[in-house]
Amino acid sequence: MEPKYVPIEDVAKHFSVSVSTIRAWVRQEQIPQETYIRVGNTYRFCIPDISEALTGKKYEIEKPVEAVEPMIATDEDDDLLELLDDDQ
Repeated sequence: MEPKYVPIEDVAKHFSVSVSTIRAWVRQEQIPQETYIRVGNTYRFCIPDISEALTGKKYEIEKPVEAVEPMIATDEDDDLLELLDDDQ
C-alpha cells in the first residue's frame, strides 16, 4: 500500500512540534526532499519516511493491544492469601 501524504499540520502534530519547526527542518534539510511532495507552495509529507530519516529506524505502525479478560478471584485465591499471611 502506498504511504499516505499528509499536510504540514499533521506532521507537526505527529512529532509534537510547531509548524514553523517543520518548515525549519525542511529548510535545513533535516527532512529529506524524498520524504515530501511539493506543488507550488503546498507540501505533503510521508510521516513514515520522515520518521525513518529523523531516527534512522524503520517506522512501524503500532498494532492495537488485544483486550485481556479480567481475572476473577476465586476461593482458592483467598485460601492462598490466608496461607501467605499466616507465614508472615
